[in-house]
Amino acid sequence: MWDYTLVSIALGSVALGLASGVMGSLAVLRRQALLGDTLAHATLPGMVIAFAATGQRTYPVLAVGAALAACLAALLVAWLRSRTRLDSGTILGTILSLWFGAGVWGLAYVGRWPTANKAGLDKFLFGQAAALTMEQSVVMMALSAIILAVVTLFSKELKVFIFDPVFAATIGLTERRMGVLFTLLLVLAILIGIPTVGVVLTSAMLVAPCLAARPFAQSLRALIALAGAIGLVCGLLGTWISASVPNLPTGPAIVLLLGVAVAIAQFRPRRPSGPALQPSDEPAAQPAGGKS
Repeated sequence: MWDYTLVSIALGSVALGLASGVMGSLAVLRRQALLGDTLAHATLPGMVIAFAATGQRTYPVLAVGAALAACLAALLVAWLRSRTRLDSGTILGTILSLWFGAGVWGLAYVGRWPTANKAGLDKFLFGQAAALTMEQSVVMMALSAIILAVVTLFSKELKVFIFDPVFAATIGLTERRMGVLFTLLLVLAILIGIPTVGVVLTSAMLVAPCLAARPFAQSLRALIALAGAIGLVCGLLGTWISASVPNLPTGPAIVLLLGVAVAIAQFRPRRPSGPALQPSDEPAAQPAGGKS
């Protein structure tokens, strides 16, 4: 149980479960789960460019490149939303395909280089939790702590921004200001998931804990806490199962456990009044001055 490698993987999985549960809940309630998927896939070309520029495959170097690429993709999405008549799904799907395609092309290009340290760069597609070091896990835990601290500090502002964006704008919580904060926190959660479950499965980590927790939660605080707990438990169990079963990757084991949790949660009887956590679309359709 106290094996160095197993402890490193467990710490990374705990950080991933907590961050994904918290930020995934906010993304699902804000109806921007596809944004998390898009930003996760957008990190791939950033990692390739960071490796090509530095020749290093360390997690901090690749994380910086991944964060810059994801932020650039988020800026492009925001610009297209404001300047075109395309719907959000079309914009996000297009950016996801373009960025991920560029990343795959970059992997193929870098793979032809006659350098020894290029090996393993493609592992970030599906993650390689078994290769986590204690230093990487500590960085992931620090990023998760930052997310939890910011969400706790701005819990009231985030709640108003999600459930009543028009009222939020009237009190100074504009879409630009809160949207930037939300996107940065989402990028941090994605950076935590890349070493463990990879670019492809990170979107599942963002969505599944919230889906498993939502039938049991009647408030935003309860949903975030329960989703974080489900992500944490599934992360630990997935680590233990992958260590016990030969040739079973940790990332897919965690995602499969989350899938089982989501399936079990759907059998809970629904209340006649319907789900309590349902952001209304009506305030967003009103003019900015529609509320006093």
